[in-house]
Formats: sequence, C-alpha cells, structure tokens
Amino acid sequence: QVQLVESGGGSAQAGGSLRLSCAVSGDTQSSRLMGWFRQAPGKEREGVAAIYSRGRDTFYADSVAGRFTTTQDGAKTKVYHQMNGPKPEDTAVYYCAADPAGTGRHIYSQECSDWGQGTQVTVSP
Repeated sequence: QVQLVESGGGSAQAGGSLRLSCAVSGDTQSSRLMGWFRQAPGKEREGVAAIYSRGRDTFYADSVAGRFTTTQDGAKTKVYHQMNGPKPEDTAVYYCAADPAGTGRHIYSQECSDWGQGTQVTVSP
C-alpha cells in the first residue's frame, strides 16, 4: 500500500500552464505504474497519463498527448503532471493512483489499489 497526496491544482487561463504533484510514500511495490486520472461532473473517470516507476516509460490519452507530460523524480517520491496549454475541457478533478501490477500502455482505474484525494483543476477560456 502507498499513500498519495496530490497538490498543485487551481485555476488557469487557457494556454497557460499548471504542474500537479503527487507525493508518494509507503510500499513502493504497490506503485509499479503511477497514473493520473481526471473526472468532470457527469463524466466517467478518465485515465490521462501514466508512468512506469521502473524505466520511466510513459503514455497518454489522445486528448492530452503533446500537451501534458508526466515525470517521476529519482527517489520515486514525487510524480509530476505538467499541463501546458490546458483547455477548458481539461477542467476536472485530477487524481493520482497506483497500479501495483501494471502492464501495457493503458492504466485502468479498477486495477489501481491506492488513490490520492484529488485536486481540482479549472481552466477558463
């Protein structure tokens, strides 16, 4: 089990930037694949990005590819989600989550064992 705490959310103008952070503590074996999800009111929770703690391989949803970048520090205590050029449709609560047995190039919410509390991101036009 790991504990995850997101920070860095807030309001931004379209075309600006935001960087979300996820502090990771606990059993790192439970965070083989670290993911970012978002959920807007009335919509399903959507996986937007993920990074493998081993190898730092990343993948992104088509809707954010080329604009958002996920990284992890060397100590594996922080995961970052850099949001460049956010759009109003990116407005959502963003969550970090840990998948202990992630494989492939997709992250699934039902396979994540631990979740952060979420941080609100609001993008105005």
